Amino acid sequence: MELFFKIVLVIFSLGLILTVLLQKGKSAGLSGAITGGAEHLFGKQKARGMDLFLSRLTLVLAIGFFVLSLIVSYVLHD
Repeated sequence: MELFFKIVLVIFSLGLILTVLLQKGKSAGLSGAITGGAEHLFGKQKARGMDLFLSRLTLVLAIGFFVLSLIVSYVLHD
């Protein structure tokens, strides 16, 4: 059971890192490279939708990471 939680924690960690890197920052970041072409083809609405999706996904992954960290620390403590 301990190994399962550790593996899921690593998956959440990597997912959180990737979603943060994909978000648009002050200099457009990696998200601009991915959605830049989408803005020209589909308009800015799709790009805005992608940023909203990444923002919500980051929130979900961050909450999951926090909860899993507490679970893993509790399991290791006992």
